[in-house]
Amino acid sequence: MKYIIMLFFISTITLSCNKDYNDSIQEYIKSHNLEAKKHESGIYYIIETEGSIEHPEVSNIVTMNYKGYYLDDEKFDSSYDRGKPLVYPLNQLIRGWQIGVPLFGKGGKGKLIIPPNFGYGSNPSNGIRSDAVLIFDIELIDFK
Repeated sequence: MKYIIMLFFISTITLSCNKDYNDSIQEYIKSHNLEAKKHESGIYYIIETEGSIEHPEVSNIVTMNYKGYYLDDEKFDSSYDRGKPLVYPLNQLIRGWQIGVPLFGKGGKGKLIIPPNFGYGSNPSNGIRSDAVLIFDIELIDFK
């Protein structure tokens, strides 16, 4: 019985945390007049430029420009600021990118809004906020 109560308590906390993130994401979308679609995984995406009919797979190395920021619009990273795109295996990037980037064709541009469980979660590195919703403006330049 103790285990059932503990399991119920943990699942309730998990569901309420996810709801809070979803509410925050919905508020951001509304306040910025965005027309975002929700992927079955729970990430949100906006395709501004579709790009070609060729789409990357998780096993591809992607070449992308991006700007990453939080719901309060504070930027935390940008390939544009470094003056060169990211070239990296997609399967080694955060899960939100592994789900979202293949939605874009080569040359596509748009936005990914990623809940913490598909981003860096509770144990981020490189100064990323803990349990933060991440927003990325992305430009898929190429993949191979």
